Amino acid sequence: MDYLAAIRLFVRALELGSFSKAAVDCGAKVSSVSRAVAALEADLGVALFNRSTRRLNPTEAGGDFYERAVRILAEVEDARQQTAALNGRPQGLLKLNLPGAFGRRHVVPLLPGFLAAYPDIRIEATLTDATVNLIEAGADVAIRISALPDSSLIAKKLAPHRRVLCASPAYLAVRAPLGHPLEIARENCLGFALQPSDRWFFERDGERIEVAVKGSFKANDSEALLDVALAGLGVALLPTWLAGAVLRDGRLIRLLPNWTAGLAPGDRAIWGVYPPKKILSPKVRVFLDHIEAGFGRPAIWDR
Repeated sequence: MDYLAAIRLFVRALELGSFSKAAVDCGAKVSSVSRAVAALEADLGVALFNRSTRRLNPTEAGGDFYERAVRILAEVEDARQQTAALNGRPQGLLKLNLPGAFGRRHVVPLLPGFLAAYPDIRIEATLTDATVNLIEAGADVAIRISALPDSSLIAKKLAPHRRVLCASPAYLAVRAPLGHPLEIARENCLGFALQPSDRWFFERDGERIEVAVKGSFKANDSEALLDVALAGLGVALLPTWLAGAVLRDGRLIRLLPNWTAGLAPGDRAIWGVYPPKKILSPKVRVFLDHIEAGFGRPAIWDR
């Protein structure tokens, strides 16, 4: 018995209410449908249909088997379509939504190589730190950073996302040393205007601390925060993809290095997100693969 074919015939017979209609729908003989159902019943050891009425009605076991069979067939079809899509040529307009500073520094430099590898793709990129509704904007894929909120979007993790507490040597020269996250409350904290709250979050060895912060400067742009931190205005919680170079050359000093820091609790990462579809578009798939490879493991900014 071709088990998968038998399941398909059983499902259509139940949905259409007769063997003859299922046979017409599936391009099979009525006797083939009858034999397939009988073979399933013999294998399962239960009756799948009540045959006392003119219309086929499932038994309790038949209804239960139908629910599972429908899911199995859907999974098989999805697998078939996904695999077939791998052979599709990536082409067409790819609409990207990128965070401003990160997009400029780490995504845009990878795009010339991507376009050279896939000459049938055109790119339209929007750079903004505001969270855009991808479906309403008609975007194919977005890069999102930090904790990912629950949504209907599909997400692929591209790289870890780390933030470090830091300040300039000039600022630290006139301040008492920091020994614990709670002491940050006394500092002039440079805030990211788009973060969920005026709180910074720290973790170490299972201990979690939430600190209310305040300061004289906020911005909706990470590069602006970097600039004022370098100028000695205060303490900043900056991503390593932005501050890595100035931390290495000593223009900023990392504080509380034994603590993991963030602007929000949760899994912190750099994600590629896209609207849910049965088949992942080849142009989206190759873009995400290219960007992930370009970031590297570990990410180039954390090396």
